[in-house]
Amino acid sequence: MESTLKRTWAEIDLDALENNYRKLRGHVGDGVKFLGVVKADAYGHGSVMVSRKLQELGADYLAVSSIDEAMELRLNHITMPILILGHTPREQVERLIAYDITQAVTCEAKAVEYSEEARKAGGTLKIHIKVDTGMSRLGYLCEGEHFDTGVEGICHACSMEGLEVEGIFTHFAVSDEPGEECRAYTEHQFELFCKVIDEAEERMKDNNFHFAIRHCANTGAVARYPQTYLDMVRPGLLLYGYGEFAEELGLLPVMTLKSTISTIKIYPAGTKISYGGIFETSKTTRVGVIPYGYADGFFRCLSNKCRIMTKQGLADQLGKICMDMSMIDLTDKPAVDVGSEVEIFGKNNSLNELAALAGTIPYELTCAVSKRVPRSYYCHGEMVEKELMLRM
Repeated sequence: MESTLKRTWAEIDLDALENNYRKLRGHVGDGVKFLGVVKADAYGHGSVMVSRKLQELGADYLAVSSIDEAMELRLNHITMPILILGHTPREQVERLIAYDITQAVTCEAKAVEYSEEARKAGGTLKIHIKVDTGMSRLGYLCEGEHFDTGVEGICHACSMEGLEVEGIFTHFAVSDEPGEECRAYTEHQFELFCKVIDEAEERMKDNNFHFAIRHCANTGAVARYPQTYLDMVRPGLLLYGYGEFAEELGLLPVMTLKSTISTIKIYPAGTKISYGGIFETSKTTRVGVIPYGYADGFFRCLSNKCRIMTKQGLADQLGKICMDMSMIDLTDKPAVDVGSEVEIFGKNNSLNELAALAGTIPYELTCAVSKRVPRSYYCHGEMVEKELMLRM
């Protein structure tokens, strides 16, 4: 659906996405499969369009969080392998099989349920086994005293009727964090993961069983730990060109969030701006109103802290951010007028810096861009698609 209102919008640069994919492919080297993480609507970038591009470029796998996210892709002609990282209820197994969707299995109970449902459906469910090596979230627990029972459970899943075990994976907790303690923890997770794989394959050697795809390298590991690449890597934030490692790897931000100046007013010294009056003008101040507020994804905690890029440079945001709009200081920017475009974040205004000011990570800001913000997709400088999630 298309909006006729030029209010606030996100421009998604598919050429930047291609650049990032190719740079990351070159970084991890030949023989390593590439999984594009497109959960949460591709971190706010639009999962269908991002997946189409990755499919066109030759990526090997996609990852989503739920069957609903997987079905959105399948029903929009995405045919490449899709892995669901989160839980799927047992009653949905028949659909997983029908649409050739791979499911993560995180414990014995789920393996049993999925096996039972696959046999009822008369089909085979492709799965990847999840190992909890220290994230303490999902996966077969294999640390310390749980090692033998964890490996035994994994081997049991591999022998269950109705299940095709294609892969095994784990998730690093601190691979993107600095410091020797984090490095040691990541290396411990990786060593435990490899030990689990070796032990499981040793116990199943009579059946000549081997995991076809072993994967654990998330964004931090892709950047810092080449020994963890194994058979496939799973870059998330890196794919979209954000985070501390993006620049050193030659990656580009894929999303640029823009708005316009809708109103300009001149206020004398001593005027309080917005709710609570937390900002007061110290001189005659030219104030621009932009139709971008916390309902669009502009975190209110950024009030009076951040800056917006204009054609004449950065402008301070003034006062508390409102639901539908916010104010910026245009006093020294006479060429910025009503209708002028501004950049909230993107190629000229760092999302990383905005996230740091908000005390969060870049993922959260791109995921927060709300459904009333249209996404426009560009390739070779031309808009090729436009999406609006609102129902009309």
